[in-house]
Amino acid sequence: MIEKNSWVRLHRIILEPNERAPGIPSDTSSVPLEIWVKGYLQQDANIGDEAEVVTLTGRHEKGTLIEVNPAWKHGFGNFVPELLQIDRQVREIVWS
Repeated sequence: MIEKNSWVRLHRIILEPNERAPGIPSDTSSVPLEIWVKGYLQQDANIGDEAEVVTLTGRHEKGTLIEVNPAWKHGFGNFVPELLQIDRQVREIVWS
Protein backbone atom coordinates (compact mmCIF):
# COMPACT_ATOMS: atom_id res chain seq x y z
CA MET A 1 0.00 0.00 0.00
CA ILE A 2 1.35 3.40 -0.96
CA GLU A 3 0.54 6.03 1.63
CA LYS A 4 -1.31 9.28 1.10
CA ASN A 5 0.99 12.25 0.35
CA SER A 6 3.64 10.04 -1.30
CA TRP A 7 5.23 11.48 -4.45
CA VAL A 8 3.92 9.35 -7.35
CA ARG A 9 3.36 9.24 -11.09
CA LEU A 10 0.03 8.57 -12.79
CA HIS A 11 -0.83 7.64 -16.37
CA ARG A 12 -4.05 8.37 -18.24
CA ILE A 13 -5.25 8.21 -21.83
CA ILE A 14 -6.73 11.57 -22.78
CA LEU A 15 -7.96 10.65 -26.29
CA GLU A 16 -8.25 7.32 -28.07
CA PRO A 17 -6.98 7.21 -31.68
CA ASN A 18 -10.52 7.50 -33.08
CA GLU A 19 -11.07 10.66 -31.01
CA ARG A 20 -8.00 12.49 -32.33
CA ALA A 21 -8.43 15.63 -34.44
CA PRO A 22 -8.66 15.20 -38.19
CA GLY A 23 -5.73 16.40 -40.23
CA ILE A 24 -2.93 15.35 -37.87
CA PRO A 25 -0.20 13.07 -39.28
CA SER A 26 -1.17 9.39 -39.52
CA ASP A 27 1.62 8.27 -37.19
CA THR A 28 0.16 10.62 -34.56
CA SER A 29 -3.51 9.88 -35.17
CA SER A 30 -2.93 6.12 -34.91
CA VAL A 31 -1.94 6.25 -31.22
CA PRO A 32 -3.76 7.54 -28.14
CA LEU A 33 -2.97 10.92 -26.60
CA GLU A 34 -1.52 10.07 -23.18
CA ILE A 35 -0.48 11.96 -20.07
CA TRP A 36 1.96 11.06 -17.33
CA VAL A 37 1.75 13.34 -14.32
CA LYS A 38 3.58 13.52 -11.00
CA GLY A 39 2.11 14.71 -7.75
CA TYR A 40 1.21 14.01 -4.15
CA LEU A 41 -1.11 11.05 -3.69
CA GLN A 42 -4.44 12.08 -2.17
CA GLN A 43 -5.41 8.69 -0.70
CA ASP A 44 -3.70 5.38 0.05
CA ALA A 45 -3.49 3.24 -3.11
CA ASN A 46 -1.66 0.37 -4.79
CA ILE A 47 0.19 0.32 -8.10
CA GLY A 48 -2.44 -0.16 -10.81
CA ASP A 49 -5.23 1.54 -8.85
CA GLU A 50 -7.04 4.64 -10.07
CA ALA A 51 -5.76 7.49 -7.94
CA GLU A 52 -5.73 11.26 -7.59
CA VAL A 53 -2.74 13.54 -7.11
CA VAL A 54 -2.16 17.21 -6.52
CA THR A 55 0.70 18.48 -8.70
CA LEU A 56 3.31 21.04 -7.69
CA THR A 57 1.24 23.67 -9.49
CA GLY A 58 -1.87 22.73 -7.50
CA ARG A 59 -3.74 20.88 -10.28
CA HIS A 60 -5.82 17.85 -9.32
CA GLU A 61 -5.27 14.97 -11.75
CA LYS A 62 -6.59 11.40 -11.83
CA GLY A 63 -5.15 8.34 -13.50
CA THR A 64 -3.64 4.91 -12.98
CA LEU A 65 -0.92 4.83 -10.32
CA ILE A 66 2.22 3.53 -12.03
CA GLU A 67 5.22 4.56 -9.93
CA VAL A 68 6.27 5.73 -6.47
CA ASN A 69 9.10 8.26 -6.06
CA PRO A 70 9.66 8.58 -9.82
CA ALA A 71 13.17 9.57 -10.86
CA TRP A 72 14.57 11.15 -14.00
CA LYS A 73 15.62 8.30 -16.30
CA HIS A 74 16.68 10.15 -19.42
CA GLY A 75 20.21 10.71 -20.56
CA PHE A 76 22.08 12.41 -23.35
CA GLY A 77 23.23 9.23 -25.09
CA ASN A 78 26.62 7.56 -25.24
CA PHE A 79 29.90 9.42 -25.26
CA VAL A 80 30.87 10.60 -28.76
CA PRO A 81 34.62 11.34 -28.96
CA GLU A 82 34.22 13.45 -32.10
CA LEU A 83 32.26 16.01 -30.08
CA LEU A 84 35.40 16.83 -28.07
CA GLN A 85 37.23 17.72 -31.28
CA ILE A 86 34.25 19.78 -32.50
CA ASP A 87 34.17 21.60 -29.15
CA ARG A 88 37.84 22.54 -29.52
CA GLN A 89 37.33 23.71 -33.09
CA VAL A 90 34.31 25.85 -32.20
CA ARG A 91 36.09 27.44 -29.23
CA GLU A 92 39.10 28.23 -31.42
CA ILE A 93 36.91 29.82 -34.10
CA VAL A 94 34.80 31.83 -31.64
CA TRP A 95 37.50 32.96 -29.19
CA SER A 96 40.57 33.48 -31.39
